Amino acid sequence: MTIDWMNFTPWPSLAGGLMIGLAAAMLLICSGRIAGISGIVGGLLSPARGDISWRFAFLLGLVGSPLVFSLVHALPPIQIEASHPVIIVAGLLVGIGTRYGSGCTSGHGVCGLSRRSPRSLAATAAFMAAGFATVYIVRHLIA
Repeated sequence: MTIDWMNFTPWPSLAGGLMIGLAAAMLLICSGRIAGISGIVGGLLSPARGDISWRFAFLLGLVGSPLVFSLVHALPPIQIEASHPVIIVAGLLVGIGTRYGSGCTSGHGVCGLSRRSPRSLAATAAFMAAGFATVYIVRHLIA
């Protein structure tokens, strides 16, 4: 394994992680809700009365934050090496996985682990292991 030191960005990565943690903590402290994107989006697909505005506000912040960041700093270039069908299939698999796992990486990994949830620990370990296996298969066995 080699580390790409030219693209190693510890400080922006740390700042991004802190912002995610801060946003999750603020949502929990201010409204008692858990910040899991799949749950937030899922709640919009079957909305309950009085439960829509905070979901839209969270998603608006999620989508709008790169625009705000671009006002003070150039956005890093994005390079996607997968084809559109692969991206669509991957997105569907992630969506199905989050429904079966009762949450997504952000919900289990950020919020669940901070609450010492055994279910979130198992879910995070499972999707980390699946990610490692996928990268190994794609980079070493298929390529």
